[in-house]
Amino acid sequence: QTQVVESGGGLVQAGGSLRLSCTTSGMIFSMYSMGWYRQAPGKERELVATITSGGRSKYAETVKGRFTISRDNAANTGYLQMNSLKPEDTGVYYCNAERSPTLNFWGKGTLVTVSS
Repeated sequence: QTQVVESGGGLVQAGGSLRLSCTTSGMIFSMYSMGWYRQAPGKERELVATITSGGRSKYAETVKGRFTISRDNAANTGYLQMNSLKPEDTGVYYCNAERSPTLNFWGKGTLVTVSS
């Protein structure tokens, strides 16, 4: 059974850091692109960062220079290092692993709350 599980969320003060993890099972993780998305209260889900199976990364303009996406294929895990957090970074963060339109898996999310 394929699973994607996020962890590492929590409450942090503005300016602080968190590291999110995305642990996968039931897939050949190295063959999947991975992405982090977030959904703030009352807003639509938005892309935060992506990393291809080859390690190429892209970021939303709002997080460039503060967030870093990475992956450890041997551990079947992806990460999102978040530094200099702002209150507007608050939301539920979701991990997505995609190889094709039919091989596209989402986790249930982890809540990040940044207090001012």
